[in-house]
Amino acid sequence: MIEVTSQDANGIPRIGLQPIGLAAGALVVILLGIGSIALWRAYTGTSPEQDRIVAARQLQVRAAQASEQLVEKTKGLEATQQESIDQLQVVQDQLQAVKRLLAAQQADAKRLSDQVAGLTEAIDGLRQSFASARTTEASSGPPSSRNKSIRARSPATKGAHRQHAKSRG
Repeated sequence: MIEVTSQDANGIPRIGLQPIGLAAGALVVILLGIGSIALWRAYTGTSPEQDRIVAARQLQVRAAQASEQLVEKTKGLEATQQESIDQLQVVQDQLQAVKRLLAAQQADAKRLSDQVAGLTEAIDGLRQSFASARTTEASSGPPSSRNKSIRARSPATKGAHRQHAKSRG
């Protein structure tokens, strides 16, 4: 029989048999719980620890695969980057060659332009001297002196002068 607490002479409650029964009941419930969990694990054949181990291994495998993929992608990016650098170097070399050619062409164009300017000045000078020679011949005197100057020319010059006169007329 379970005794309810009673008080001693000082007024302090006295513990009786009830806590021992309560502890025994709790112990029985805990043991039944442990037993049922053990039976359930034995019956199903799996345990949370095994599931955790399998899940951890799967995570390790996935991490290793992801790491390998990253390494492969990194190598691919490195190769692509090197190819891009090589192509850029080729383009830069071609650009330098084009710049050199352009500079050479510009120098040639300037040289030719200077030569054309020189020739233009020479032609202008010849035209002015020819015009002044004509005006000098025309104002120098009678036609007889003019005929003498024509006769004094060489036969090749006469033919050229006649050709020039025919083309004008």
